[in-house]
Amino acid sequence: MTSTTTDSYTLRHHRPGDMGWIVHRHGALYAQEYGWNERFEALVAGVTVDFVENYDPDCERCWIADRNGEFLGCVMLVKDRGSDCNAAKLRLLLVEPSARGLGLGRALIRQCTEFARQAGYSRIRLWTNSVLVSARRLYEKEGYKLVSSEEDEKLGFKSSHASCPLDRS
Repeated sequence: MTSTTTDSYTLRHHRPGDMGWIVHRHGALYAQEYGWNERFEALVAGVTVDFVENYDPDCERCWIADRNGEFLGCVMLVKDRGSDCNAAKLRLLLVEPSARGLGLGRALIRQCTEFARQAGYSRIRLWTNSVLVSARRLYEKEGYKLVSSEEDEKLGFKSSHASCPLDRS
């Protein structure tokens, strides 16, 4: 897929400039909505650097949603290099407030799921946070199941993380 267009948005693959925008919007939006600090922004920056440095177009993708050049959202599917079970990771799902309610979050998650099948992955993992209620609801509707949860303070505040594999076998 090079791009998918609806009346409300276009889904396309990443291009130069998108990674910086992904880091910027995650940092600014999550600070505004949840009070998260630059430690989260650094985490997102690390994910984007890892994606660019290790990008394998046969088994990894980044989708950008836009409308007339306006960034509306993003998601990545990357190989889980730390796994021995042919797994991928769903990373950095973000939907701008102006695009919420358009079905964009679901469309981005489905792009990951469909591509994972095409690429031959047997499992998709993701990390989410307990305060991301809407995202967690979308993941559950798409078949992702919470299998573990832990609390830590890596991001400068106490948070609960979830691991949600989706078996594909």
